[in-house]
Parts: sequence; structure tokens; C-alpha cells
Amino acid sequence: MTTISSAGLGSGLDVEGIVTSLMNVERQPLTQMKTEASKIDTKISAYGKIQSYVSALRDAASALTKSTTWGDTTAASSDAAVVSATGSSSAAAGSYSVSVQQLAAGQSLASSAFVDSSATVGAGSLSIELGGWSADQSSFTPKVGSSAVSVSISATDTLAQVRDKINNAGAGVTASIVTDSSGARLVMRSGATGEANAFRVIVADTDGNSADTTGLSGLGYDPSAAIASMSRTQTAVDARATIDGLAITSASNTLADVVPGVTLKLAKVSADPVEVSISSNTETIKKAVTDFATAYNDLAKYLTTQTKYDAASKTAGTLQGDASVNALRGALRSLGGGTSSASSVLTRLADVGLDPQSDGTLKVDATKLGDTLGSKLAEVRKLFATSTGATDADNGLAHRLRRWGDSVLGAEGALTTRADSLRRQKDSNGDKQDSFEQRMTQVEKRMRAQYTSLDTQMAKMNALQSYVTQQIAAMSSSSS
Repeated sequence: MTTISSAGLGSGLDVEGIVTSLMNVERQPLTQMKTEASKIDTKISAYGKIQSYVSALRDAASALTKSTTWGDTTAASSDAAVVSATGSSSAAAGSYSVSVQQLAAGQSLASSAFVDSSATVGAGSLSIELGGWSADQSSFTPKVGSSAVSVSISATDTLAQVRDKINNAGAGVTASIVTDSSGARLVMRSGATGEANAFRVIVADTDGNSADTTGLSGLGYDPSAAIASMSRTQTAVDARATIDGLAITSASNTLADVVPGVTLKLAKVSADPVEVSISSNTETIKKAVTDFATAYNDLAKYLTTQTKYDAASKTAGTLQGDASVNALRGALRSLGGGTSSASSVLTRLADVGLDPQSDGTLKVDATKLGDTLGSKLAEVRKLFATSTGATDADNGLAHRLRRWGDSVLGAEGALTTRADSLRRQKDSNGDKQDSFEQRMTQVEKRMRAQYTSLDTQMAKMNALQSYVTQQIAAMSSSSS
């Protein structure tokens, strides 16, 4: 490194400047390779965005081929304070008259008052069992599939601890403490509504008498055995309603699939019937169609931007002249402006308010789209979603666009293969740059060696010249 850094000091030759200038010339091909790599990167990025836009269009088209999109329904109630309703994709359009005679409720029991929640209750065990009572409570029928749950209570357990033990037992009831002017009361409620979710509480009191109202016996409730130490404040009952004149009973206030695909929620008893109507949710479908148009336009606009030539600025788009993109653009226009025989009434996107424009986009006529969905919903569905046609022309346009998207994005699709080709070009360019850099390192090393040697020789010649000049001068001086 000393030889290189001192090059030119002895001869006055600018070795560093000469080598630098020559290497700049030698490296010009590398600059070109880097410029080409940058162009490839830009194209790769553009193809990535196209793939993203095509994927979004494919997904939007796919949504228009699904039965859940076209089957989406909306439910309306003339009095939601009495009955509210929701519809699913399996619900059929129609209207129903609903009357509510009784709401479902769970059983509720309240104990006598204690001083406060820290008072002790007594010792023994509580056996809590779910089931149904007869009308006069003279008999109890255990709930099928359920069994009694025993809760052990110690003499030191407070009312609050008894509550917690009941809640932790998983007996199908919940306990709480309610304090009024008389004191704290233990309240037990059914965990679920309905006649079959009533319950009884059988006490085994360690004081030897489980039928009185003192000690733990104060929490007993079994009218069939003449034990009612706790007071029943709410009877367990089923909901009772009439739908189009048909009597319905339910353990829950939520009636699912009593009307296929419809869920009714009973909220209040009413003597007057409530009208519930189920209809196709055209707003949801309209949004799906406009989302499709937006995705289509996003792709069409991007393809135009990437392939256009601006004569004013003399600037070409990144993918201007790219055969794969031009073919993609042509296919998109063909699909957007094409026809389908899936519907005999609506054959083009323009028929539903999606008008193809000269720039390749679709203009959405919201009024026409809304009117067509309202009056010809079944035909609109055929135009978009039919997928059983004998030929491609017999299939719905959304189905064809979805399949086209799958094709160009697939492993062997046009977009995938072109993007892979560009990445291989980028890798090859990088390899060439690496190889070229290695060669340039050797060229610079050889060039420095040559010019350093020249510098050394010129320095020697300069020294010899200086010596000869000195000798001549000395000889001239002595002869005079």
C-alpha cells in the first residue's frame, strides 16, 4: 500500500488520477448493468402490484358466485320491542304474524333475611337437582341427562361463602346475595329458562332436623316433601307464542329455525300480533357488485398507467410494450365487455348498471343497479353466478372472471411465469455484476502495478538527469 499511496511523488506522474480515470472507463459496463437491474426491479414491483390487483378482483368475483352472498336476507319487525328477527342465507322471503303470550323464565328462590352476608348459616349439605314441577308442585320430575349436585357447607361458612360454593358447584343454578331493609338474602336462580330447568334444594342438616327453618334447613326447597323454607319468587315457565296461528312453546325466548333460517327473539308479551318480514338483502348484494366493479377498475387503471406512453413528456410506462401485460389487458377488456347466455334477460354487465368505458373501466350506475336488483334479482344472480353451463359462454361473468384470475395467478399462469422470469433476470444480472467486479479488481491491480513501475523508472531517470546536470555544472565551474 506504501507504493500505491506514494505513486507519482518521485516523477510527478499523477498515477492515482490516471488509474482512477481509466477505471471509470473500464467500469462503464457495470453502470449499465446496475441501470438494467434497477429497471428489472421496477418491473418486478409492477408485476407484484398487478398480481395483487388481480387477486382482489378474483376474490370480489368469487364473492359473487357464492350462495351466501345471494341468499343473504334481512328481517324486519313491526314492533322490535316485542319480537326482533334475523335471517340467514337459508331463510325464504315471506312474512309472518307473531303473537307472544308468555316469556320463558327460570325459577328463582329467596331465603329469609340474615343480618348480613357475613352471618353463618349452619352445617350440612345442599343437594341441588334440576327438573320440572307439576302445576301444584306436588311432584318433581328430574331433568333427563342431569343429576343432583351436592354442596358441602361447614358451620363456619358465611352466607357469602355459601353463595360462592353454590356458584362453583356447577349445579345449573346461580346464587347471589340481595340486601333489602330486612337484611341479606340468598337468592338462587335457574341457569337457564324453561319449565325443565326448575330445581329443588334438599338439605341434610347436621342439627338432625332437615325439615325446619333453622340452621341450614332454612335453605331447603322441596314442596313435594312439604319443605319450602325458601320462597319461590319466580316460577320456571316456557315461552308461549303463536306464529301464523300455530302455537309454539320453547324453553328459551330465542326461537331458532321455528321458521327455517330465521331467528326470533321474544322480548315482551303483547296482545297484538307483530308482523315479521323476511326479504333478500339487496343492499349487501349491491355492495358486493360495486366492490367487484371497484376491484375491476383498480386493475384496469393500473394496467393503463403501466403500459401507456406520454407523448408530452416522452415517458413510457414501466411495462409499455410488455407482451404479457398487453395480453392481460386485452383479456380483461374482453371479459368485462363480454356477454353471457346464463340469463335470457340480462346478458352484459351494462344490463345491470356496470357500463364499460373507453379507458377499460366500468362505470357504476347506482340507480340502474338498485332497480335491477329490486326487480330482477334472480336474473342478476344468473348473470354473475351461474357455474354449470355447458360452455364458457353459458357461465356467469363473475364465475368466468374468478376462473381467469385463478389461471393467471396459478403456478403456470402468465403473471407467475413472467414474474419468475424477471426474478431470474435479476439474479443473472447480479451474477454478472459480481463477476465483472472481480475482473475489475484484477484490472485495477494490474494497472496500478504498471503505472507504479513507470513512476519508479521515471523517478530514476529524473535522478540521473539531475546528477548529469550537476556534473556538467561542476566541470564548467572548474574549467573557468
